[in-house]
Amino acid sequence: MADRLTQLQDLVNLQAENFCNSIGILQQFAQPSTFPEFEKTCKSTATSQEDYAQLFATMIARTAKDIDVLIDSLPGEEAAPELQANNLQRLEIENNEAALRLREVVMRGESLLAEVQKALSEIASQQLSSKQQSSEDSKSS
Repeated sequence: MADRLTQLQDLVNLQAENFCNSIGILQQFAQPSTFPEFEKTCKSTATSQEDYAQLFATMIARTAKDIDVLIDSLPGEEAAPELQANNLQRLEIENNEAALRLREVVMRGESLLAEVQKALSEIASQQLSSKQQSSEDSKSS
């Protein structure tokens, strides 16, 4: 899981993407303006224009709400250094526990790897001895 600042940056990037996409949809489906000098008019499809407007309005509002919630969860300037130190200690303890679990998993993996390699070695030995035996049998016949 990413830290809160990375999550905030991701949400800001998502919001920028929402704005760009909504502008692109507006450009694609907007009704053309008529100019009196030109007789030729373009016909465009405006069937789903309202659907896109609602969709992008919902996405932009939801992302803005998520950004606000994330900003509110960030520690303020008034956060005491003791609180930050406690958080760092807690994170260090969690990190050490995760490192211990990782070491255990690596040890189990290495043990399983050794067993698999031993089995493969035995299989290869059996195949070689079987080939040698069949070769000797064919020579003696």
